[in-house]
Amino acid sequence: MPLSENEQRLLDEIEKQLEAEDPKLASAVRSTDLRTVARRRTRYAAILFIVGLIILVGGFVRPVSLAGIPIVGVVGFLLMFAAAIYGFGQYKRASGADLRVVDSFGSPRPPRAQRARSGPRRTTRRDGGLVNRLEQRFLERFDR
Repeated sequence: MPLSENEQRLLDEIEKQLEAEDPKLASAVRSTDLRTVARRRTRYAAILFIVGLIILVGGFVRPVSLAGIPIVGVVGFLLMFAAAIYGFGQYKRASGADLRVVDSFGSPRPPRAQRARSGPRRTTRRDGGLVNRLEQRFLERFDR
């Protein structure tokens, strides 16, 4: 939802005041982008994943076992696993895929799995014809 002219004017005034009072803070706020930070963290996770892979391979080259468990290999695998989970989360954040869904009133909607279902879902196809008739027959089986 775009800002009104009055809101935009007030926001511009606040921005000018901030820049006049503390130019260093204003430039730091302007240059900080959450997606840039998430991209950087994704790169760090990829590097950490590669380090975990090297440790895993090193565990096979020089096996160090404790009670029959290859400690170095397990540590490498756990490091790779943690880096992959962290990296995928940051990638999702960097790509903007984790933005919240907002309804028409501006309040966040719960995810699909949490929404209450009110009866059977019926979807109608707009392509009509045979597909629509077959779908209707299929849905009528459950109504009996």
